[in-house]
Amino acid sequence: MKTIKDLNIDNKKVIIRCDFNVPIKEGEIVDDTRIVGALPTIQYCIDRNCKIILLSHLGRVKEEADLAKNDLSPVADRLSKLLKKDILFSEKTRGKELEAIVDSLQGGDIVLVQNTRYEDLDGKKESKNDEELGAYWASLGEVFINDAFGTIHRAHASNVGIASHLESGVGFLIEKELTALSILDNPERPFVVVLGGAKVADKIGVIENLVTKADKILIGGGMAFTFLKAKGYEIGKSLLDEENLEFCRKVLQEYPDKIVLPIDFAVTNEFTNDEEYRTKSAYQIDKDEMGLDIGEETRTLYESILKTAKNVIWNGPLGVYEFDQYKKNTDELLKYVVENQIKTILGGGDIVAAATKAGFKDKVYHASTGGGATLEYLEGKKLPGLEAIK
Repeated sequence: MKTIKDLNIDNKKVIIRCDFNVPIKEGEIVDDTRIVGALPTIQYCIDRNCKIILLSHLGRVKEEADLAKNDLSPVADRLSKLLKKDILFSEKTRGKELEAIVDSLQGGDIVLVQNTRYEDLDGKKESKNDEELGAYWASLGEVFINDAFGTIHRAHASNVGIASHLESGVGFLIEKELTALSILDNPERPFVVVLGGAKVADKIGVIENLVTKADKILIGGGMAFTFLKAKGYEIGKSLLDEENLEFCRKVLQEYPDKIVLPIDFAVTNEFTNDEEYRTKSAYQIDKDEMGLDIGEETRTLYESILKTAKNVIWNGPLGVYEFDQYKKNTDELLKYVVENQIKTILGGGDIVAAATKAGFKDKVYHASTGGGATLEYLEGKKLPGLEAIK
């Protein structure tokens, strides 16, 4: 895989596909983690006197009303403060106004182009990788650097489209992600996978790919109840992914020593944060009860398995994390892997958000910036954004 360091970019016009898909409320950026993550690649280009063209999407654009709330201009302001230099901003995603700005760039100058998904208003040209659009954006530069790991699993005009026309490589952020995830190729053992989240359907590909590689897969979250139902347990009103019961039965039969299920739960009668919960064995859930978190005995069991682990990959919280009283065991297990210096990769999305909230994100070995991309990587799928560069 070519990285930015493998390319001659000195004094050239460089297009960088970034992931500036950040939360913005009332025009203010709530979390600039993804912007900060792009800085090393941008700074590397500044140091080499490049003329820099930044592309990114923000949110989804399905109708005219989506344009204003997904305006990228606040990102230009934040970038300016972080880099301590002026950032040009093109309100247009194509045309003479954008071209004039690009033509005016001097070495070290930067222009951020408006949200690439503005092009989705007209036949989803960005999201469907419109050939003409990809070629147009490529015509603005001489070299293409993809540093948006969060969209590398999508074939869009702003990644695959541009890479089809220019000499291309990946930036430092993607390189960091791929280096961390490469432990899957030859993991140190014991290699343990922790899987949470709501539905089995979301994790079938991950389970199929990793069950042959992992020494143990620890199951939590709502998906645990489909596995327990497959074993014949009463799960009450707990979440059930009925369509994938047979898949769970098959996995449990084929890998009985690898799949580890919770042995107790925090249960209640209503899906709310207000009602007091009680802890019950997995055997004792009544028909009018639902489990909203793993129990402390399960956490102790999982800690005993993680204690000797050399590599851990964790995707998804173990309870209903948006409710304060059901995030306890996710937080405690995060604390455990941090304090015991267990080499843990958090697989994007909700578990990274949980680790951020609990103050552990920067203390684990790696917290991925792309939930969907990481999931597809864990499933063993080819990622279009990478394939285009290869």
